[in-house]
Amino acid sequence: MGQNSVIPKRCRGRPQIRPDEETLELVVEAAAAEFQANGYASATMCNVAQRAGISTKTMYRLIPRKADLFKKVISDRIGQFMLQVDPAELDKYDLADAMERMLVSFGSLTLSEETIALLRLVIGESERFPELAAAFHEIAVVQTTNAMAGWLERQCRRGALKIDNPVLSASALRGMMTMDLQRSAMLGLAAAPTPDEIRARAKFCAGLFLNGCQSAGE
Repeated sequence: MGQNSVIPKRCRGRPQIRPDEETLELVVEAAAAEFQANGYASATMCNVAQRAGISTKTMYRLIPRKADLFKKVISDRIGQFMLQVDPAELDKYDLADAMERMLVSFGSLTLSEETIALLRLVIGESERFPELAAAFHEIAVVQTTNAMAGWLERQCRRGALKIDNPVLSASALRGMMTMDLQRSAMLGLAAAPTPDEIRARAKFCAGLFLNGCQSAGE
């Protein structure tokens, strides 16, 4: 062997360790893609691990069951909305602007192509896997409704709104903001609305709601 021959070196020592939090983000992103591509029944934990670029051992250590992985995909999408409707964030704005921002956040979440695809999956496979519908309702519907109702109740305590039932009012706001738009997109009758269309819708819905519920003192 000549002196100039290069002998490949083996990697020694432990590989660079990625924090579990970062790995989990990769897993959730990979799981969302896997569920969208193959549905819930045909999605496998091995495929998710492969998409995320991790071992199946790491996959099962982080999230041991496919049902838990599906719940994590949903809660990850809800998490950003919950941050945006935090009272400390919305209190920076006046009543109308705060409500518009809350509705824009909700519309951006609910009317995104990713959420619509996820909802199609839930509806399509809920008969075989009723736990999917239960998880979606509890994480996506109940949590977002309660967050919006909590903000409305806070405004009532401050004297800015007069509402007898904040939860029912939040449900009505949800429907007014997204129901027909989401249905049309799910049926393929229309594309998901653009950010500008969502903002315009939020402004209209906030104005309509406040005209009926705003306290005379505001």
